[in-house]
Amino acid sequence: MVGVMMSTSTGAMNSLLGKLTTLMGEEFAKLKNLRKEVKFIKDELGSMKDTLEVLADVDKLDPQTKSWRDTLREMSYDIEDIIDDFMHHIGKKSESENQGFAKKTVRLLKKLRVRHQIASRIKEIKELVLEISARRQRYKLDISPSKYVEIDPRVAILYENAANLVGVEGPAEELENLLKDENEKFKVVSIVGFGGLGKTTLANVVYGKLKNSFSHCAFVPVSQKPDITKLLHGLMSQLGCTPSSHHCGLNVMLDQLREHLHNKRYLIIIDDLWGVSDWDIIKRAFPENDLGSRAIVTTRVQEVAAACCSNHHDYILQMKPLNDKHSRRLFFGRIFGREDACPNTLRDVSVEILQKCGGLPLAIISIAGLLASEGPNQEELEHVRNSLGSMSGTKLTLQGMRQILNLSYKDLPCHLKTCLLYLGMYPEDYTIKRSDLERQWMAEGFVSKENGQDMEKNARNYFNELVNRSLVQPVEFDSSGSVTECKVHDMMLDLILVKCAEENFLTVVDGSQANTAPEYKVRRLSVRLNDASNGTLLLGKISLSQVRSVMIFGRSENQNILPLSKFKFLRVLFIKDYPTSIDLTGMNELYQLRYVQIDGSGDDVHLPTQIRGLQQLETFDIWYCASVPSDIVYLPHLLHLSIGRLRGLPDGIGKMKSLRSLCGFNLSVNSLDNIKGLGEMTNMRDLALTGHIAYHDQDGIMDVLNSSLKKLGSLEFLRIYIHGCTDGLSPPCSLQRLATMQFPWGDSYFSRVPNWPREFHNLRVLQFIVDELLTEDVGIVADLPSLTDLDLHVRRPPKEMIVIYGRGTFPALKQFTLSLSNASYLTFQAGAMPMLQRFKITFSVKGWKKNGAGPAGIEHLPALEEVSAYIEHNQATESEWSSSEYAFRSAVEMHPGNPRIEVEHSNWAMKCINANIC
Repeated sequence: MVGVMMSTSTGAMNSLLGKLTTLMGEEFAKLKNLRKEVKFIKDELGSMKDTLEVLADVDKLDPQTKSWRDTLREMSYDIEDIIDDFMHHIGKKSESENQGFAKKTVRLLKKLRVRHQIASRIKEIKELVLEISARRQRYKLDISPSKYVEIDPRVAILYENAANLVGVEGPAEELENLLKDENEKFKVVSIVGFGGLGKTTLANVVYGKLKNSFSHCAFVPVSQKPDITKLLHGLMSQLGCTPSSHHCGLNVMLDQLREHLHNKRYLIIIDDLWGVSDWDIIKRAFPENDLGSRAIVTTRVQEVAAACCSNHHDYILQMKPLNDKHSRRLFFGRIFGREDACPNTLRDVSVEILQKCGGLPLAIISIAGLLASEGPNQEELEHVRNSLGSMSGTKLTLQGMRQILNLSYKDLPCHLKTCLLYLGMYPEDYTIKRSDLERQWMAEGFVSKENGQDMEKNARNYFNELVNRSLVQPVEFDSSGSVTECKVHDMMLDLILVKCAEENFLTVVDGSQANTAPEYKVRRLSVRLNDASNGTLLLGKISLSQVRSVMIFGRSENQNILPLSKFKFLRVLFIKDYPTSIDLTGMNELYQLRYVQIDGSGDDVHLPTQIRGLQQLETFDIWYCASVPSDIVYLPHLLHLSIGRLRGLPDGIGKMKSLRSLCGFNLSVNSLDNIKGLGEMTNMRDLALTGHIAYHDQDGIMDVLNSSLKKLGSLEFLRIYIHGCTDGLSPPCSLQRLATMQFPWGDSYFSRVPNWPREFHNLRVLQFIVDELLTEDVGIVADLPSLTDLDLHVRRPPKEMIVIYGRGTFPALKQFTLSLSNASYLTFQAGAMPMLQRFKITFSVKGWKKNGAGPAGIEHLPALEEVSAYIEHNQATESEWSSSEYAFRSAVEMHPGNPRIEVEHSNWAMKCINANIC
């Protein structure tokens, strides 16, 4: 794609050629000899870039051509580093005097010493270019396209959960029967089969059906090389078991889990288990308490499946391929919407392709995703069929699956290949935030920015394209249905890492084991620490100065975990799971840094007192920083800032004109001038306010805040985490999303629904906490034309019936979430919420006992598909909460459309909080 600075196929060539053009600009043209040399280099590299683009379409290169290609791409990075280093050096000298950069640079170049320096650098670059050009002449490059896709033996298969509702009914019923027998002893059932058959999908479907029959449930993914400590922490978190210490050992955690579960009826899913030894540890957390507890283990290994079931082979479910009927349904549904929509002219070749997939859901969804993205036609289908060669129609092998997935990869345009390979920076089974990934792509230069295009929108389009092509697995969605979090299935990750190795794109290292090989260059580095590392990061012979992205996953007790001074050209810094403090005071020297995120449970991140040298910084996300650098307001390209809720910003934030999102602006610790300065940040789209406003507000903070908010005409999302009542708040009408939140230290709430939302015609999502709710309050938001998602939490018991009137109220609403102590006070009239698909309600058993079942009128919601209830039963008997569930189900079952019903019971549902501020 034109405008992309970095890519797998051309390395840094596009960015490099742009910088060479700058060196040939009007001011530099006065230095004749310099311009001539630079022009030669630019022309030669331009020709080489064209060759790289041609080679990108060749399926298999001979060793000499591959070596030349790899060397050329690496050289492009090296030359760009040389130019960046020189221009930064000149720029620092220019900053010391009050003149324009270009004019000042020319004046500096006229000094003999500086001219000698740049002449030396240009000579160095020219020698590199001449050397690789000479090597090129010695090769006879065969760049004709290959007829068939070549397969690397290590490539694995893509998982796509769009297959989860096709062909799962029979296996799900069989699995449920194995789990539901009358034997109350603890039982483990294994699901076994090779990758891509849908083991995880099946386990998840049954888990969703049965979890309401158990008091405690958890779904825990493992991996081929699991971190057992982290796995147990995840298990404890889902089961509501708080560890005695973040640093407690395995035996302590296992004992705590056994104690927590010893009198509970529990359901546990252990997904993708590879080793018997891992199971021998994990199973110690599960007491055999004769209460009907169950566990499901999915695995690819028959030995593991048998070991988990204590060799009760009748407790093993062997996964089978989809039959012909379900295969057709999945394949044609993905491409055409339904089978009978397939044109007759395409049916025969489609059936041939489908037969080669052998009933494997991964194969079917991968090929269907590829064809759907291209727009199926005869030529494309025949190309796919021919590319699959002579694969057996009924016995699809692993090699055949590799061939299918490789075809999907080869079909990607270059910019999407680059973005997909970057996912290899993340560990197996890691949940990746879409916003993080998009900003990392931008920092690396993977996203087009030509012709004034919005890079963030382009990055979002790239991500959506990967989702549409079924190359990433969606995990979380926002109210509009957009994917906000994703995972990469382990088999897809295998493919990515193979391609990364082939393209020299990134390197994954075990940070606890030093590499003893000769020094080598790495452009992107993903470091995995484990308990054995003892907080020591050993990178051996890796040349750190060339690294552009570094991600560190795992725990370290070492404050100086990262030798920052060695990462001269670093652009992306991401550290996850550090448990203590971390020293980043050397960060200010990393002048190419664009993205910083430090995410962990530690006390403090120690930053430099000044970071004005980070002139390229775009994202700065450090929640637990000890203090905010005093000159952060002077970063001209900063787009996204997230800081601790207890930290104030230095005065002068109005200078941060480029900022688009600010999370953690604390009204209690920021100056009044800074609250005024918010109004000058006119590019702001996403703002999270925290802190506390005094009841009397003698300083007039609320008036100043409202004045600033009214000036933010681009603001789309406002999150309010202000402790206490916020009745005086008046946000701008441009908002599309508005949320107030609950926290352990107190709610951020309104006494009643305020009047100002009536004017919010663009508002799509409204999440409100109110002290009390009356029918007239509901009417304030009932006519909003764009509102699709409404979430109301009512703090006090209702005083009167809350009626949702008919006549087309809430015309666009699709999801309604309500937390109300007494559900019987809610009534829907005919004609209300005509588009509502999902209704979620939280209520108390106590309220139900007093006034009977509710809510009334659910049958009047014509589009309703799903109803969920969270029933709080503090101090209620099992009989009482069973009766409340029965009454609720009875009210819902009056609906003629038979919507899905899901009920959960909890002692904490009414107090449930969302503490994930950003």
